[in-house]
Amino acid sequence: MDIIHLLPDSVANQIAAGEVIQRPASVVKELVENSIDAGATLITVIVKDAGKTSIQVIDNGKGMSETDARLAFERHATSKINNANDLFAISTMGFRGEALASIAAVAQVDLRTKLKDAELGTAITIEGSKILSQELVQCPEGTQFTIKNLFFNVPARRKFLKTDETELRNIIQEMYRIVLANPNIAFRLYQDKDIIFDLIASNQKKRIVDVFSRKRRNIVEQLVRVEVDTVIAKIEGYVGIPQSAGKNVPQYFFVNGRYMNHPYFRRAVAQAYDRMIDSDSLPMFFLSFTVDPATIDVNIHPTKTEIKFENEREIWSILVVAIKESLGKFNIIPPIDFDVEGKVDMPLVSKNEVPKMPQISYNPNYNPFNNTHGNGNVRNWESMFESKRNADFDVNIGNNKNDLSDSLIPLENDNFKDSLDFSFTESILYNEKYLLFVSKNLYVVDLKKAYFRIYFDKVLKLVDNQGLSISQKLLFPEIMDITEDEQCILNEVEVELNNLGFVLSDFGKNMIQIEAIPALISDESIDVTVMLHDVIDNIKAEANGVDSLKSILAQSVALNYSQLKKISLLSADQRKDVLHSLFDSTNPYLAPDGSVIIKTLNQFDIDKILSVK
Repeated sequence: MDIIHLLPDSVANQIAAGEVIQRPASVVKELVENSIDAGATLITVIVKDAGKTSIQVIDNGKGMSETDARLAFERHATSKINNANDLFAISTMGFRGEALASIAAVAQVDLRTKLKDAELGTAITIEGSKILSQELVQCPEGTQFTIKNLFFNVPARRKFLKTDETELRNIIQEMYRIVLANPNIAFRLYQDKDIIFDLIASNQKKRIVDVFSRKRRNIVEQLVRVEVDTVIAKIEGYVGIPQSAGKNVPQYFFVNGRYMNHPYFRRAVAQAYDRMIDSDSLPMFFLSFTVDPATIDVNIHPTKTEIKFENEREIWSILVVAIKESLGKFNIIPPIDFDVEGKVDMPLVSKNEVPKMPQISYNPNYNPFNNTHGNGNVRNWESMFESKRNADFDVNIGNNKNDLSDSLIPLENDNFKDSLDFSFTESILYNEKYLLFVSKNLYVVDLKKAYFRIYFDKVLKLVDNQGLSISQKLLFPEIMDITEDEQCILNEVEVELNNLGFVLSDFGKNMIQIEAIPALISDESIDVTVMLHDVIDNIKAEANGVDSLKSILAQSVALNYSQLKKISLLSADQRKDVLHSLFDSTNPYLAPDGSVIIKTLNQFDIDKILSVK
């Protein structure tokens, strides 16, 4: 009995939609890219309930004929390519002919389109890949898509959509990628009746400022122009000055007008900033590549954001040199002044003066083998640690070689805590590091990171235990500027922020008012607006679910709080209290960001460092 059969087109389209259409933002991306290919100069996007209820994309492009409008919903129907060779010379945003068929398979679609100078346009209604109606109508020139009830016939997919705030944030982020790649096009984005942004056609720099100026007020002063034109590629755009680097900064690559995610080139940018920014900071950049379409492969992933370059290594070198040159032109890379620093101090010598042999005095009776120095100093040095060697100080060392690192010894919490009752006579505070000499080992404790871990655990408990946090009202509420996607994030974590002790309220468009903050930090000099921006940036980068949001909130508050601690002012007893609190924490060895808090050096490690043989 034959068991293999062809799937109906409606089922095949639903399968294809699983790759192309993952969320409302995917629909927005595909439709807006079609509008760009149609030559639109104004594109308007209107979403309702973050695109779950409806998505409307309106453009003033060239429109479609009645036949093209009907054929556009067929699988692999496209005007962009004609044969396989065209796949290697793609100059348009779309080319596969999958998007509209995939959207129509999982939503209710209404299309209205009209060619320029045509008397009538075409209206088509499709539901689940089935055409319900097609007729001639009066409509404006261009194309208007209305997508309703996304995933109405795939309940499992609809059930796994995120909250409205999250889905709207995804739409905004997708639109940012498109509007930054196409500054010559005007864009409008609405959520229900609220306008999120209205961007006029402009140049690249003004578009960057229009999008990010609310979050980065001085972004104009932070941008450095990069421009280089070679046979292989033309690279132009802007990079940030080193002072603008941070943990979550805008980073955008574009190639031939298309956004791309390219980790290899991102490392090239990082290399150009080598020794100019901290190792845990990222540089800001907005860079556009113009290359021969035949030298790149866009047809790798359905989202078309992963792109393969034929000349990656050469472009890497061009990119690094171009950025360094641009930073140098703006005096961001400090020049070497051979006339001032490091010059050789040589005495002036007359042209007619004959150099004389310098006089050197020495002791003719000196014998290096007659050592007049005793070893008393060595004995005295060792006596400093004799009492510690004889003390009953048991440090348990784990046998697992995979524990954290070779230089990190996991200690048993209880035993180490008991040992802390011993008075450490051999301890040094150096550059916020606490050095403890125990037996033959040297323990190095980063007290800043220790505070980070301690406060992280405390704050996380406040977030977990709803209603237990105490707020401190601000005498003068602070006003904070936010972007559209930041507003979505704050709406997502409103409950967690309240549990932590924050009280926020709306203060007009793109502004919030901070009325109260957690009592835990009310007596410190924390810049609350900076801290909340850190929270938002971290959520953008890695939040996945409520637990992650709680951890990010706790980490941001704890990090800001720990940075205020004046380690140099701590007394010996206070330092010991920090160690006790650290070993009462959930993980005394690692800070919340994964960095090491405690390291140990034994005699072998010290000898190795000093190259003692």
